[in-house]
Amino acid sequence: MRYGRVSPCIGVCSTTYGDLVCRGCNRFAHEVVQWNGYDDGQRDAIWGRLEELRDGSLAGVLSNERVGMLCAAAESVKIRDRAGLSDASLAYEVLRRLAMRRMPLPWGRSEAVVNEGNKRLSSAREILSVINREFHNRSLATYERSYRIPAE
Repeated sequence: MRYGRVSPCIGVCSTTYGDLVCRGCNRFAHEVVQWNGYDDGQRDAIWGRLEELRDGSLAGVLSNERVGMLCAAAESVKIRDRAGLSDASLAYEVLRRLAMRRMPLPWGRSEAVVNEGNKRLSSAREILSVINREFHNRSLATYERSYRIPAE
């Protein structure tokens, strides 16, 4: 169980509308359907893939310095149990909580993150949106690479 959650589901499932990769949790549609039938090893493998893809997405947006600043802010957003969390996972959780509470980033608005499109990201919500979009794109690519049936 990760972050005290039994499932990666966040209650925004798009697989019911035909998506092969959920836009909420980024699991594959068959994983959403079969989740309750999986054993702990299968669930851990899925959690691991999701964390790896999310952490890679975060690393593409934030520098190591910014990740460190977010990790240092973990106490201020009341993240107490950090055991087993990578720095990227902790930074993501801090960002998520900052966005929910509409709190400022630890480095201030004047030092906005600039993404690949040269867009200035000056809030936790904006940064999370870019990370989550990249996370979903990576999940889609993983699905395509793993399950796509080649056209004849």
